[in-house]
Amino acid sequence: MGSKSNRSGRYTEEFKWDAVALVRSSGKTVTEVARELGVSAEGLRNWVKQDTIDRGQGAPGELTSAEREELRRLRRQNREQAETIEVLRKAAVFFAKESDR
Repeated sequence: MGSKSNRSGRYTEEFKWDAVALVRSSGKTVTEVARELGVSAEGLRNWVKQDTIDRGQGAPGELTSAEREELRRLRRQNREQAETIEVLRKAAVFFAKESDR
């Protein structure tokens, strides 16, 4: 779903799914459902949009929740590997200087 709302951990995934299902089945607007549930209309709108994408009905190029999670995981792994490479580079420089003495 939306990147900021996911990180907040404010609502469970089950709550979000139920809210989206309510929007889809009730015939009410997102704003009406959001008001009834006590959530922001923009947040609920983002959940509905992400659900549409996850169902394969989004615009070309939009990432599903699984793809977003994989991208986050790969970016974190990339960052960790870059840090490891930097430590190893510094160690190699240090030991090269030590062996020259």
